[in-house]
Amino acid sequence: MFDLGTTFVAGVARDPDALAIVDGSLRLTYAQWYGKISALVAAFDQLGLAAGDHLVTVLTNRWEAATLHWACQFAGLIITPLNWRASADDLDFCLADADAKAIVYEDVAAPAVLASKQAQSRARIAVDAGQPGEFSFPELLASGAFDAQPRADAGDWSVMLYTSGTTARPKGVPRRQRTERAAALAHVAQNLYRQHERTLGVMPLYHTMGVRSLLAMALIGGAFICLRRFDVASALTLIEAERISNLYLVPTLYHDLIHHDRFRTTDVRSVRKLGFAGAPMTDGLLKQLQAAFQPDLFVNHYGSSEIYTFTIDQNAPAKPGSAGRAGLNEVVRVVRLGAASLDELAHPGEEGEIISLLASDEAFEGYWRRPDADAKALRGGWYFTGDTGYFDKDGDLFVTGRVDDMIITGGENVSPVEIESCLSLHAAVSEVAVVGLPDERWGKIVTAFVKRRAPVEPDALDAYCRASGLASFKRPRRYVFVEAIPKSPVGKLLRRKLVAGEYDAEQTAPSQQGTAA
Repeated sequence: MFDLGTTFVAGVARDPDALAIVDGSLRLTYAQWYGKISALVAAFDQLGLAAGDHLVTVLTNRWEAATLHWACQFAGLIITPLNWRASADDLDFCLADADAKAIVYEDVAAPAVLASKQAQSRARIAVDAGQPGEFSFPELLASGAFDAQPRADAGDWSVMLYTSGTTARPKGVPRRQRTERAAALAHVAQNLYRQHERTLGVMPLYHTMGVRSLLAMALIGGAFICLRRFDVASALTLIEAERISNLYLVPTLYHDLIHHDRFRTTDVRSVRKLGFAGAPMTDGLLKQLQAAFQPDLFVNHYGSSEIYTFTIDQNAPAKPGSAGRAGLNEVVRVVRLGAASLDELAHPGEEGEIISLLASDEAFEGYWRRPDADAKALRGGWYFTGDTGYFDKDGDLFVTGRVDDMIITGGENVSPVEIESCLSLHAAVSEVAVVGLPDERWGKIVTAFVKRRAPVEPDALDAYCRASGLASFKRPRRYVFVEAIPKSPVGKLLRRKLVAGEYDAEQTAPSQQGTAA
């Protein structure tokens, strides 16, 4: 298999004049971008960076971040992107854990970088205005260089992403160039991308979805349209102005797009393909997006940083909640919860833990310096995802939540996703999240946290759940109206914050005049 540097060179040969990347007023063809990437590879040599070194980046989705990603593939460096909101403590942990040799940052991350003890002992490269003793990214590019030749092979490390670390220190997920390329090829095939597609580059490049969008565009001579930070108005402007042809987002960002005041006046007809991942999408949002975009393809992609694709459903609205069937490079099973053997498969309709075959071309080989995490997640050649789900009678997978999110109430196991999808279809519900809260009698009681878009009371929501056919033991026993549902920077629901009481209760009930269907 090609390494990623050769992949890019092949793309330049095919489409030298195709638009490759856009960031504000900057527009580069593949040939022009190759020149910038080559200059960076030469600069790495000047800085003393060698193949196998980790280069940490703390950047928003700007063209410099994308260029660094590709330059590392040529030079054989392991790009290690971190959330630009990371604290000094986060940086200290990751820089030490990765034994990073250098860090690249921008102004928004400057306070954390300057407060990080570990950052002070590394070479620092400032993309914006820097400090004395630091290297300047623009100056590294200024000298130019001969066309870079790939120095890595397909078996070398490509990238190390850190998991979100919602319950403990984050875990490094190192991935080789061949697995990154295989995942990008699968992404192109499973989303039916055509030559010269244009995608909105807004999913962070420290997240597997952002990286996949970046690599996939290079395979098809497509354009990566940078949106540095997600802002609905800016996203809508770019969709219309740049004629974006596909969107690959988490459900939260889709929700914010179609509920923005400007959505109805924005021309989104160029968007023919929708894809989502990172979290389940409620039935209500699926229906709204199908009506709003009327896409040719609507893909639910279920995967992770560790193994990019588990399953794919290329017609998500046809069977709401379905994650479909195993991707091109995968085999997926559901084993009974707490199973002692890989042979203890759950029956159709029986909820269990989803596991994925580690022989996949898209799979990682283990966590970075975390044998404890490997022992828990990697067993018998399978990756235990920590997700719960079941196969229906047709053989389609339904993901119901996390093993740790399972609500045990009165001895019954209840997954929150089914309840959330039910309530999301109520016209007065804007967003909803369901958790189990401690209860002396039941152990846990099913509690729904609701962001309202119109007046509605708990009794009406309970009646709606009854009418929908939701089993009695699954119906929420308590409703809490909130100002917002807590989420991670990439839009993942943070149930732990609701359990811990870290939310803002609704201050003012929505007025009847503000009702939206």
